[in-house]
Amino acid sequence: MFSNPQGTLSLVFSKTHSSAMEGLAYVSFTSFATKSLSVSALSPSPIITRHQSHRRNTPKSISNRNLVIRASSGSVVTLLDYGAGNVRSLRNAIRYIGFDIQDVRTPKDILNAERLIFPGVGAFASAMDVLTKTGMDEALSTYIKNDRPFLGICLGLQLLFESSEENGPVNGLGLIPGVVGRFDSSNGFRVPHIGWNALQIAKDSEILDEIGDHHVYFVHSYRAMPSDDNKEWVSSTCNYGDDFIASIRRGNVHAVQFHPEKSGDVGLSVLRRFLNSKSRATKKPTQGKASKLAKRVIACLDVRTDDKGDLVVTKGDQYDVREHTKENEVRNLGKPVELAGQYYKDGADEVSFLNITGFRDFPLGDLPMLQVLRCTSENVFVPLTVGGGIRDFTDANGRHYSSLEVAAEYFRSGADKISIGSDAVYAAEEYIKTKVKTGKTSLEQISRVYGNQAVVVSIDPRRVYLKSPNDVQFKTTRVTKPGPSGEEYAWYQCTVNGGREGRPIGAYELAKAVEGLGAGEILLNCIDCDGQGKGFDVDLIKLISDAVSIPVIASSGAGAVEHFSEVFAKTNASAALAAGIFHRKEVPIQFVKEHLLKEGIEVRI
Repeated sequence: MFSNPQGTLSLVFSKTHSSAMEGLAYVSFTSFATKSLSVSALSPSPIITRHQSHRRNTPKSISNRNLVIRASSGSVVTLLDYGAGNVRSLRNAIRYIGFDIQDVRTPKDILNAERLIFPGVGAFASAMDVLTKTGMDEALSTYIKNDRPFLGICLGLQLLFESSEENGPVNGLGLIPGVVGRFDSSNGFRVPHIGWNALQIAKDSEILDEIGDHHVYFVHSYRAMPSDDNKEWVSSTCNYGDDFIASIRRGNVHAVQFHPEKSGDVGLSVLRRFLNSKSRATKKPTQGKASKLAKRVIACLDVRTDDKGDLVVTKGDQYDVREHTKENEVRNLGKPVELAGQYYKDGADEVSFLNITGFRDFPLGDLPMLQVLRCTSENVFVPLTVGGGIRDFTDANGRHYSSLEVAAEYFRSGADKISIGSDAVYAAEEYIKTKVKTGKTSLEQISRVYGNQAVVVSIDPRRVYLKSPNDVQFKTTRVTKPGPSGEEYAWYQCTVNGGREGRPIGAYELAKAVEGLGAGEILLNCIDCDGQGKGFDVDLIKLISDAVSIPVIASSGAGAVEHFSEVFAKTNASAALAAGIFHRKEVPIQFVKEHLLKEGIEVRI
């Protein structure tokens, strides 16, 4: 889609050119909307600017056969995208089910919309600031009060309420009675609420008709509660400590707290029913058994360039990704986009990319990895996480880029969450030393704009055995299996630079610090277990998952289905991640889930 600078003509290109032109309408709106956010990361990066400069000249070279004037038709949906977070997946989902997208550029575009989708992403206050300063708030309120077809997603539901406690109180649109508050973590429930949970349908909602007993994907720290004042709006609730509002419906107005574009085939059915698409239906979901928050099974793809310069999926043996052969070549286990698509079909609850390729001196120059994200998000409708190189850096020309700008590029390319490794270690060390939150660390910057649910910290520790817990200043744990000299205790030393450098900080201390700095989730690796196939380090995972109130993902060591049930039974891990056993087809994802079900552990099927 292409919008000229004056906004007087809306054009659609044939499929060949549509993806190449994507983003221009987004820029035309966010060019002024993001000024309200006062965040440089939300303005187009130099890379995007250069590409878009080229795109603006593209129509001159396109034949008339590929260029059509968009007419007002039933196959167009209007999207209110104010420029924060990953909306690419929603765009892809809308196109997947047969609809074109008209982006909002002015308040009038809202009032003229036949169908309007508002995918709110990020913080409540920032979103309201954009809506108010651009005049979108009044247009949106009028549109909804007139019972026009509307679907709000996540923050797009919360903004309909009177106010939010997030960095507030902050006034909302005031269309639904109630205050949006933070989940209570004091009762043992982890915040953010991340993962696949069940709905309790309260009344006929039409768009939820195909969900039944299936899980849908949530990722949020704040929620609205049902009450006598808003009960006429509530169409479903979800239980996470308490029953909160999962969806609302009144007339043609719908909104959901979960992410349909990240909820697989079940989520696509929600979008299709709202849009009433007859051009392409999703396959009918299988019978589900959802009753509560499910444990997640995550497929991880370590991506790097091989010796020929091609991006491949590889897997390390204690972080060594080269074959032990004469050629010593990079281990090649497949192509990243193809494998991610297969894991989505196999039932992976999330797909995580770890970028271990080059571009360490210029992360924004990693165009191949950005393209992997863009292509993957076209057909994979579960959450995507990407890690590697997300930090502040200065290029060869002396231009400084903040970690926020780097993260923004990944979000725009299709990532739902970003994973920070070494940079988080350095930030935690400084925070522990000074006890001061500067607001300038990558963790603080990114979580402030996108919410802590979008920030994962990847911890890479090594086990160090001790004879006595008093031998070090760091938190220790009694190990299940004694060390080589009969040691009964160990501490876990954190590393940076792909495990090559040890740091004077323990995994326990790091986890506590990054939670305080704004991390929403911890990916917990273990170098000693990596590639061994003998099971997760249960001692480590229990130590960390008991210490923090944010979700913990267990990683490193899975070799059999029993290892997944063991880590869920013995620790408070919210998810378990594996790579090699999936790549080599030793243990299919479906086998893991079938085993967990037999063991009485809730999973999404």
